[in-house]
Amino acid sequence: MPAKGQDSNLQAGFTVSAKYFKKAVDRNRVKRVLRESYRLQKNKLEDELIKNDHQLALFFIYTSAELPNYNDIFEKLGNILERIEGTFLQNKNW
Repeated sequence: MPAKGQDSNLQAGFTVSAKYFKKAVDRNRVKRVLRESYRLQKNKLEDELIKNDHQLALFFIYTSAELPNYNDIFEKLGNILERIEGTFLQNKNW
């Protein structure tokens, strides 16, 4: 996270539905897993954005009714970030 008063080229938000996870402890666990997976994989996309002086805001919505496995989330979030980066590299006129 950038220091207070600094802009970031890449921002992300995460949400989990209370419809599927009634207990806050479960919702918080899912968000914690999502945030950690994102934190570990965002660097490549963030470097491209900085290099090209672009900004991007992402918002992830977890829609499954099952508690996630960390490895599954890590893999799927990695695929999503790679697709976003691929789209960005193909179309640098954002």
